[in-house]
Amino acid sequence: MGDRDDTLRKLLHRLPKAELHRHLEGSLRLDTLLEVASNSDVGLSVADVETLRPLVQVAGDPPGFKGFLGKFGVLRRFYRSPEIIYRMAYEAVEDAAADNIKYLELRFTPSALASTMRFSLEEVSDWVCQAVADAQRDFDITVRLIVSMNRHELPELGDRLVKIALDRRDRGVVGLDLAGDEVNFSARPFGPVFFRAKEAGLGITVHAGEWKGAENVYDAIVHIGADRLGHGVRVIEDSGVIRLAMDRGTVFEVCITSNLQTGVVASVRQHPLLDMYYLGLRTTINTDDPSVSGITLTDEMVLAVTELGFSIEDIRRQILNAVEAAFLPDDEKSELIMRFKEALGITC
Repeated sequence: MGDRDDTLRKLLHRLPKAELHRHLEGSLRLDTLLEVASNSDVGLSVADVETLRPLVQVAGDPPGFKGFLGKFGVLRRFYRSPEIIYRMAYEAVEDAAADNIKYLELRFTPSALASTMRFSLEEVSDWVCQAVADAQRDFDITVRLIVSMNRHELPELGDRLVKIALDRRDRGVVGLDLAGDEVNFSARPFGPVFFRAKEAGLGITVHAGEWKGAENVYDAIVHIGADRLGHGVRVIEDSGVIRLAMDRGTVFEVCITSNLQTGVVASVRQHPLLDMYYLGLRTTINTDDPSVSGITLTDEMVLAVTELGFSIEDIRRQILNAVEAAFLPDDEKSELIMRFKEALGITC
């Protein structure tokens, strides 16, 4: 790394950052996974981090969403006790704080955390809430939680997850997310569940327009009531959907490296984030799954500057966009915006 790149990285690391799109299940330390594998029967023969890495991290894999999602199938083997799940959630917050992230919305999938050992969805949600509360106490970061479910699951599961989320609002849960395979599963069956959640006061974010086209962005906004979109980069394929997103004030949670690894874009310089930003869409920069992708939020911002042509002022704007789109009550959000403006040196 040259002196110029090193200076840029240090500058971007020092910036107080906000992130809206980070999955707990994609934020696990490899050292912790190796320790779990050494002490539990996870069905894997791994002697060290380097033999574990290709199983749980994109490391030279050909681009494609099936290979990317396959990492999560392996990761499900590791959620073997309340203590392990607590530790993973605590460390995910600690790692975000180490990257100078000051506000984080961390999403987690109860069904993924519960499945291997047949824990209840309520139990694993409580363990995550407690870990995050303790990590906030120990590190200089504010964290809120988003409960996530997958498109291939039954919509009826959504009713239970909405209750889990609503029952834990006083423990930091602020939103509901729909993720998973958008190529083979429509979001529309989940519309009633998500609209009920929205009416009850939860923020709604939906993975759409990542592995399938702008029609999925339309569905997420119109038929699911999405306030924010996970990825959403293929919105640029339809000018009418662009206008819809602008009119609705939809926020895009963009994840550059993830989109490269899943084959959504062929190269960094072909990523549509800069076009979306210049078109006036409300974009933010996020990691998606930092340990699976082997990145930090600082890394993503370096890419935005060096490969996409963002200025440091543009990066500050992306950070403020994230703060302004936080799933927080108005008074908390106003206070957070003021703190970030002051820290970022933004006067308007």
